[in-house]
Amino acid sequence: MDVGPGELMIVLAIVMMLFGAKKLPELARGIGQAKREFEAAARGERDEQPEPVDA
Repeated sequence: MDVGPGELMIVLAIVMMLFGAKKLPELARGIGQAKREFEAAARGERDEQPEPVDA
């Protein structure tokens, strides 16, 4: 499913109407921070492999 420039413009216009131009930088910062935290957590879970237990 491809998203073209027309669809992106429509989504951007809706977001601007919902949040207003003054709130967009704050919203973008929040989304970026959430993305970084999610990626860090995903990397941390991959790095923390449980050690084998001898039975």
